[in-house]
Amino acid sequence: MRCRGRVPASTTTPSSARRLTTPGALGLADLVGIFDDLQFTLECCDRLMTEFARPRVDDVVVEALWVSALNSYARCFRTGDRGMGLTVADVEATGVPGEVAEWHALLGRLRDFSLDGPVNPRETYSVGVSQSPTGAASGVVITSAGRPLVDDVTVRQTGRLVFELSRLVDERIKEHQQKVFEAAAKLTPAQLAALPAIEVASQ
Repeated sequence: MRCRGRVPASTTTPSSARRLTTPGALGLADLVGIFDDLQFTLECCDRLMTEFARPRVDDVVVEALWVSALNSYARCFRTGDRGMGLTVADVEATGVPGEVAEWHALLGRLRDFSLDGPVNPRETYSVGVSQSPTGAASGVVITSAGRPLVDDVTVRQTGRLVFELSRLVDERIKEHQQKVFEAAAKLTPAQLAALPAIEVASQ
């Protein structure tokens, strides 16, 4: 397992640790998971911007990255058992200019349409019938119209919001990490030894 950080800071990376299952420790794990989802969303946005700069944009790559970004972003706002999920108030607290709450809501609708929508998110289809010179039906015609791909402005604005949310969550992680350590420091060596061992590795 990777080791994200320790309190107090140390130059030595431990090879093992004891698993904590207190509410504070579980809440900290939730926050780290949210931070990872935000970082993944940012990485998708970065790769999308790279794709937009290519002479020929790959529609499959753009859709895959954008839907992944939307889904990962949405997960950060799930309430969860310990209430660590982000909220609209957090979005507004980022200080990003503009109607950020509305932008957040739009991202949620786009995610729902792309993953849970009742229709194909890429194209709309119509079925018609062709006619012969006499006016009689002569065949079935199926047409399609592509929906527009996400554009660079949308991706850039989303990335800005996600970056600021990442900073907010990172500060919360530091605060929770300190509290978890303070509680763990009160445990006796015997109590620590009774906890399940976990292997760790530095990132």
